[in-house]
Amino acid sequence: QVQLVESGGGLVQAGGSLRLSCAVSGRTVSTWQMSWYRQAPGKEREFVAIIWTAGTTYVPDSLKGRFSISRDNAKNTVYLQMISLKPEDTAVYYCKSGGRLAEPDYWGQGTQVTVSS
Repeated sequence: QVQLVESGGGLVQAGGSLRLSCAVSGRTVSTWQMSWYRQAPGKEREFVAIIWTAGTTYVPDSLKGRFSISRDNAKNTVYLQMISLKPEDTAVYYCKSGGRLAEPDYWGQGTQVTVSS
């Protein structure tokens, strides 16, 4: 059974930092594409970052320099480091494991990030 459990969200002031964690069981993070998404109230889910099996990462230009993704293979955990947070970063952040055809994607339950101005 595959489970993804996010943690590390919370309330932070603008300009602050948070590190989100996604602890995975039932899959080895180093052998799957792992990504982060977020969804703000009334908006569609938005892609935030991805780390491929080779360790290569990608963050959209709109978030580059503030957001970064990493993983700890020993802990089977993926992280999203966020700095210089803005109120518009307020959203529920989700972790996803996937990237293989004919294999299902799995999502975590999400963790709330609220950035106050």
